[in-house]
Amino acid sequence: MSPTEVATAERDPASELAAKRFTIPPYDVQVGPVGHLHRERARLAALEWEHFDARPLGATVGAELSGIALSGDLPDEAVAELRAALLAYKAVFFRDQPLSPADHVAFAHRFGELEVHPFIPANAEHPELVRFEKSADVGGYENAWHADVTWRECPSMGAVLHAIQVPPTGGDTLFCDMGAVYEGLDADTRARIDDLVAVHDFMQVFGHQVPDADKPAMRERYPTVEHPVVRTHPETGRRTLFVNRVFTSHIVGMDRDDSAALLDRLCRQADYPEYQCRFQWTPDAVAFWDNRAVQHYAASDYWPDVRIMERASIIGDRPS
Repeated sequence: MSPTEVATAERDPASELAAKRFTIPPYDVQVGPVGHLHRERARLAALEWEHFDARPLGATVGAELSGIALSGDLPDEAVAELRAALLAYKAVFFRDQPLSPADHVAFAHRFGELEVHPFIPANAEHPELVRFEKSADVGGYENAWHADVTWRECPSMGAVLHAIQVPPTGGDTLFCDMGAVYEGLDADTRARIDDLVAVHDFMQVFGHQVPDADKPAMRERYPTVEHPVVRTHPETGRRTLFVNRVFTSHIVGMDRDDSAALLDRLCRQADYPEYQCRFQWTPDAVAFWDNRAVQHYAASDYWPDVRIMERASIIGDRPS
């Protein structure tokens, strides 16, 4: 501090905000405590489990589970408890799980029927396993907040991602609690979007790889679908924001510019770290997330290193 400057503040300037969020003008950026998280954070902190231990990662999303092996014949009671943990934490993570492709498929299948992705290469022997093999020649483009395959009439219930080879640094995956995002919106915005419907379209991301001659047939097979902007989780009853920049085209009944502005504002809410957790991959780590409750973002900061992952996705319900 220079000799001409005098410290005059007698209290923290935040004391005048009464622990509320504050928008910094002229920007639509908020600062301040995200107070509504405390109830969910306290609920998760009080949970106890019989078949594994849990270490929460984020305030309301993510937990690393230990003391359980995912390969082999897990008892039904353990599978039921894993499902309960998935619903509670929205994303759960495991270390040191050397799964064979058959093990991976068998574990994911305990939670429902598995889908086959039409646009991403699969494991050579197990078409249910999408294979993400990144290198100097194939970069990572999954670094945008999204829920998987929302262009399907019935998007995935969840996904089980297994790390086969990871770079020495980088390549983390971030997860965002979209229920907390929705609850963090102001009342006027929630009222505005509660009954809106949005169009989702595979062409926004995968259209470039479909030859022009094949596009009519592919469009007939995978037409655009309409999902509510705010869906209700079919098992927890929680309301979650269900739009993303990757697959959401526009909001039905709105001018395209107004739709784009609203979607951008809604999608930007996932950028706040308070709603997130971050998982640092190690070889044979596994992430299992609830695609109805979270969005994810795969950091693409490891090029030209190699990152190889395989994912099994569990068929879900039609959002409502």
